[in-house]
Amino acid sequence: MDAALLPEVDKLVRETGEWILSQQAVFTDSDIEEKSLNNLVSYVDKTAEKKLVEGLRVLWPQAAFLTEEGTVHYQPAEWEWIIDPLDGTTNFLHQIPVYCISVALRRNQEIVLGVIYDPNRRESFTALSGRGAHLNGKPIRVSTTPSLQSALIATGFPHRNFEGMDAYIRSLEYFFYRTRGLRRMGAAAIDLAYIACGRMDGFFELKLNPWDIAAGVLLIREAGGMISDFGGSDDFLFKSELLAGNPAVYLEMKEVLAKYF
Repeated sequence: MDAALLPEVDKLVRETGEWILSQQAVFTDSDIEEKSLNNLVSYVDKTAEKKLVEGLRVLWPQAAFLTEEGTVHYQPAEWEWIIDPLDGTTNFLHQIPVYCISVALRRNQEIVLGVIYDPNRRESFTALSGRGAHLNGKPIRVSTTPSLQSALIATGFPHRNFEGMDAYIRSLEYFFYRTRGLRRMGAAAIDLAYIACGRMDGFFELKLNPWDIAAGVLLIREAGGMISDFGGSDDFLFKSELLAGNPAVYLEMKEVLAKYF
């Protein structure tokens, strides 16, 4: 893969993000659809996805697409784009400025490129396999927070499928009393980007999809962090649970989650 692909993808994602931002002023409640319980969508998600698919198809035509809104049929291939056109849809619909686009490129099960763009802050988090992670072109690293006690932890509350809630609540209570604080941003991709740049120290969540996390996985690894399922396995992209953090905090959180899950 040519490294020149990343700036082209970044440009496309930024343009799409600016279009999403432009729709905030004209969007109304009548534009909201409910796919399933607490699973909302609108023309903004769908149109943004189509824009991304059209542009990425030109940039890397040999790749298939795995997308949240399913605007293109998924056919497994050596190369695959994994796209969330609007992570944090509920925030967007409620005019809460915490949402983003997440785009990753995977080759033979390995994520090799990732972009997460927050249009409200105009922050673009980018990574190429083996070439580090960056925020608006400047290198980023995970935090150096040495322990859970002084860590700021991000999470997301299960709100569609409530299986595993008892274990989740018990672990949440543990972190509530033994960390510097907990944050629930409402957009997992932003949580992972914030781990990569050191704003957050650790993250755990249930019921995630591959498009929520694919780009963030590469960002965190390239920024020196650790990421896995709750048990420490690297085979987690389709398993709906994720643990991430700087190495010290990640290892402590892994021990805690092992008690409850």
